[in-house]
Amino acid sequence: MRVAVIGAGVIGLSTAQSIYEQYHSIISPLTIEVYADSFTPLTTSDGAAGFWQPYLDDKGNIQETKWNKETFDYLLSCLSSPESIQMGIFLQSGYNLCTEPAPDPSFKDIVLGFRQLTERELKLFPGYNYGWFNTALIVEGKTYLPWLMDWLQKRGVKFYHRKIESFKELAETGADVVINCTGVRSGELQPDPELKPGRGQIVKVDAPWLKHWMITHNFKEGVYNSPYIIPGSRLVTVGGIFQLGNWSEENNSTDHKTIWEGACQLEPSLKHARIVEDWTGLRPVRSKVRLERETIQSGATTVEVIHNYGHGGFGLTIHRGCAQEAARLFGQIAEQKGKGPKARL
Repeated sequence: MRVAVIGAGVIGLSTAQSIYEQYHSIISPLTIEVYADSFTPLTTSDGAAGFWQPYLDDKGNIQETKWNKETFDYLLSCLSSPESIQMGIFLQSGYNLCTEPAPDPSFKDIVLGFRQLTERELKLFPGYNYGWFNTALIVEGKTYLPWLMDWLQKRGVKFYHRKIESFKELAETGADVVINCTGVRSGELQPDPELKPGRGQIVKVDAPWLKHWMITHNFKEGVYNSPYIIPGSRLVTVGGIFQLGNWSEENNSTDHKTIWEGACQLEPSLKHARIVEDWTGLRPVRSKVRLERETIQSGATTVEVIHNYGHGGFGLTIHRGCAQEAARLFGQIAEQKGKGPKARL
């Protein structure tokens, strides 16, 4: 069976990995190919801080909360291996800070050591009167993606640097299943009025004295539109911009000023940090992740497609749970084509 994955961000690469893990010993031959017009270090996943945290409110979407938990548990299990540092995974504690009291978040039982902030702690953050402390994980895209590519290449997965214009294009060259992991660009392959860019801009700074992440939540401003500071393995990511519908991938000096002033108010010592770079990326925003099968008829060609996109600003947070689900859907297709495990018994 030939599988063509479109997209080489964290969603595409981890989906290829899960399909390989679950089926390489069952389906023979199994050929996995990844097609993309951007590879690491030029994907949206590379620029992200890689902080594991879903949105505070899962809006009752228990399926996504389950995928988030599966991802956290998977990454946590990787920490017992020396490989974890090659993967860009490490633990980090920090503060979620709110301008008003809020219900406990959907992830409170997933992260480690979740508790409410004390009065003394809140005094450290003027303007915030409520919040939580917990330990979470960082999975840095700029390290994790090269690790995933290397893992896949060692197992014979082939990579093609090319822009795919249609699902039919891959079906006609022999792909049995196409997996659509094209993020914010998915609308170019199939119109999706629900999918919109959520533009983000971040500033990477050299501030090695900062050891805790600080994420602020101003419920009037909306998600990601207030300051956050996330220390990484080498640089600290500073942000706080979420512009729905803005397709610009250019860094903007006004946004830089907004981010920097807000961050310095939250953590005044940043005034002494050396600014290294600005980066802009487009989050693939949707009311919910699109993770489903579709059989597409294109002329005489029938294409089996699995869609896996629309992960907003939490692709690294949910990627493994979604990859495992996409692999399960792939197994259904293989079985129906008579190429799955049952066919070999």
